[in-house]
Amino acid sequence: MLSIIQENLPQIIASAIIIALVPSSKYILSRVIRKYGVLASKSEVRTLHMVRVVNILVNFTCIVLLAILWGVEPQNMLVAVSSIFAVIGVALFAQWSILSNITAGVILFFSTPFRIGDEIHILDKDTPIDATIEDISTFHTYLRTRGGESIIIPNSLFLQKIVSVGQKEN
Repeated sequence: MLSIIQENLPQIIASAIIIALVPSSKYILSRVIRKYGVLASKSEVRTLHMVRVVNILVNFTCIVLLAILWGVEPQNMLVAVSSIFAVIGVALFAQWSILSNITAGVILFFSTPFRIGDEIHILDKDTPIDATIEDISTFHTYLRTRGGESIIIPNSLFLQKIVSVGQKEN
């Protein structure tokens, strides 16, 4: 037992350090995102969505680092991760669409092309839309037309459209 601990002492110490850094990393990144959210006038809900996404990424990074540290080869991890995504993709059908919507939500949060309350015009030849942005979540953007109709657009589709932004409502 003692020889096993002595042989693996560097991995044990590095694992302890990685595991100890996870909560502090989450805390620091959460503070940075919240500060950015306040400075960029983001809603608290949108900021919390981004904090959750970043926390998931930190957890995933920790798992990958621990696996590499304990001798799992990156090629084997890539095969395992792609197999898991394939199973999820077959099971859920929309797996890549969900990931693209999350990615688009992160892009919308940090790039700030428009804000909640902005009046926009979506330049689409089939269905042009004049609306006010009510909310931007991790997956969808919620709009309200002048006629009171509620429209929900997936963020990945929203980023693909040409959007003209008006002034913010008061």
